Amino acid sequence: MKNFTLFTALLGFAAGALAQSPVWGQCGGTGWAGSTTCASGSTCTILNPYYSQCIPGTATVSSASSVPTSASSAVPPPPPPSGPSTTTSAAPAPTGSQIRAVNDPVFHFYLQNDAGQPVLGPEASSGYFAISGGTIQLTDGSGLYLNVQTDATTSYKPLTFDTSASTTDWQLEGDTIITNNPRELNFLACATSDANIFTIYLQYGNDQPSGESCSMQSLHLPCLC
Repeated sequence: MKNFTLFTALLGFAAGALAQSPVWGQCGGTGWAGSTTCASGSTCTILNPYYSQCIPGTATVSSASSVPTSASSAVPPPPPPSGPSTTTSAAPAPTGSQIRAVNDPVFHFYLQNDAGQPVLGPEASSGYFAISGGTIQLTDGSGLYLNVQTDATTSYKPLTFDTSASTTDWQLEGDTIITNNPRELNFLACATSDANIFTIYLQYGNDQPSGESCSMQSLHLPCLC
């Protein structure tokens, strides 16, 4: 009778040991129906929602219940099965306001930085701007301010992006971009070799760049209606 009891206990112990997942074996995950416990010396570690694996821990692996340390270290763990992505990443939404033209040939072309040059171009590459304290500043982290080169000898004044604000009288009149000293709201948009890019100037008179196709424009914030 004693021998039978001992035999039954040994069978229970062996069944418990066999029920454990081996080192580097699967021990969990969505749909997993096997053992969720690991052989001595390893820990069930979640790698993704679909796959958990017995990863060797700091404890010594028992030779009776797992692969010897030298053998397990020589065999790399199998890659976890791939599953559908559970997270997505997206760029943060831009802050500030777009500035656009509203007349042909640049209807809804947008002010933006083209390698340091202010231009009107596609909405997809539009700049976003903070308009405050008489300045217009890009909000893309570049720290660049929109300035008017008032020392130009022509009535059309080039616009530049600079690290400091020399033009500090930008204002909003409704949704229209103006300067107020003197008050001016006329811009000159001139075609370039790229049909999607127009050079932009602030216009104080009637001069136009020689040989260029230009049109008078006003610039506005996006419609908030």
